[in-house]
Amino acid sequence: MDLPAPRPDLPLLKPRLEQRLLAVLPADAVVQDGHELRAYECDALSAYRCPPLLAVLPRSTAEVSAVLRICHEEGVPVVPRGAGTSLAGGALPTADSVVLGVARMNRVLEVSLPDRFIRVEAGRTNLSVTTAVEADGFFYAPDPSSQLACLIAGNIAMNSGGAHCLKYGVTTNNLLGVTMVLMDGSVVEIGGPWMDAPGLDLLGLVCGSEGQLGVVTEAVLRILPKPEGALPVLIGFNSSEVAGACVSDIIKAGVLPVAVEFMDGPCIKACEAFAHAGYPDCEALLIIEVEGAEAEIRHQLGLITEIARRHDPVELREAADADQARRIWLGRKSAFGAMGQIADYMCLDGTLPVSSLPQVLRRIGALSVEYGLDVANVFHAGDGNLHPLILYDANKPGDQEKCEAFGAEILKLCVEAGGCLTGEHGVGVEKRDLMEVQYGPADLEAQLRVKDVFDPGWLLNPAKVFPLHVTAGRRAG
Repeated sequence: MDLPAPRPDLPLLKPRLEQRLLAVLPADAVVQDGHELRAYECDALSAYRCPPLLAVLPRSTAEVSAVLRICHEEGVPVVPRGAGTSLAGGALPTADSVVLGVARMNRVLEVSLPDRFIRVEAGRTNLSVTTAVEADGFFYAPDPSSQLACLIAGNIAMNSGGAHCLKYGVTTNNLLGVTMVLMDGSVVEIGGPWMDAPGLDLLGLVCGSEGQLGVVTEAVLRILPKPEGALPVLIGFNSSEVAGACVSDIIKAGVLPVAVEFMDGPCIKACEAFAHAGYPDCEALLIIEVEGAEAEIRHQLGLITEIARRHDPVELREAADADQARRIWLGRKSAFGAMGQIADYMCLDGTLPVSSLPQVLRRIGALSVEYGLDVANVFHAGDGNLHPLILYDANKPGDQEKCEAFGAEILKLCVEAGGCLTGEHGVGVEKRDLMEVQYGPADLEAQLRVKDVFDPGWLLNPAKVFPLHVTAGRRAG
């Protein structure tokens, strides 16, 4: 993975930069030691690593502003970092960059139940937003699989989703406003605690911009009343293609479950061995959850099971109680950890129209044979957000390169089917060189010009999203 060449004056720059940063931050907020910096050399896409020049851990918007102003004056790139759970290399540093972690900024600043919003610092974990309001009967809807660890800052940067995004949408549908610091240290407020902010929709630009436009330090999030009840049903099939066809038919019928999750045979076996959730022995599994009042749940389940039976399921199991419901979800939530016990893997993220699921899954199976690498599929089937896990041996020469080539073919397949390169993981460095598959020169240029406006020196989160040859010469200095 190519990264920009570091500045030749790093030996002189580093001590000067350290001195300036220590003048505005406490000593424990500036990480200088090479061994300690290794904690910041990669994110969850650990195949790519590069230690940063320094790392800083501010505790307030004012401290973030001071750091960015100094780095701007010194011409030093800054890589914003949440919890480092990005699966696309979104927080991968460059050798001449300062990693700016927001994890210490984790306070709840304001809660308004009548207006249904919560204002938090961006270093708060996803799940803890819900825990802050659940006693009052509310919750925060986006629920990435990493929600126990991932931070709101990263969710906004990558426009994260989760299992329940089919009904409630992804981060952008639940984000009302942000406080953001620009690269020159300026602090801006975008949106706010209302349904429709006046002016241009700059919030839509920020959400999903991967930390390239500014560093989000606070967020106003929509909270929702908890549903009266929820019930998952587990449906097993003899093939992935049949399961995909079932999903397509459910969506086509106008049924809107809160979640439709898909797991194929290899993933089912790994999850069962890991979590002992009681999954059936089959080639594909759907977990479909509906919610609402009891009558609404029964009506939706009746429609779903009627459609599922047309596809000859090998098992159709409705959760009888809360414990069974928990066990049905246990395996799915454990999928990534379970697969990690079997082999090294690369987790992809692409989207496609739900109607294309059967043929795309069939083609992925054929590509697996062509490349000689196993692939396990686990994903948010309701909105066509694929997460193929390509298994490889990191210690076998050439295996990683073969895995990357296989992954590129899958993502190109998503685009050809009418989808796109990413649903919720972002582009990062992983899909950077595939952007020209999705976009033409004019489309890319329009995106580059937005970046020019917010960060003219191209110092924020370098080497991400856009192919390097497209951005050559854009960084000042």
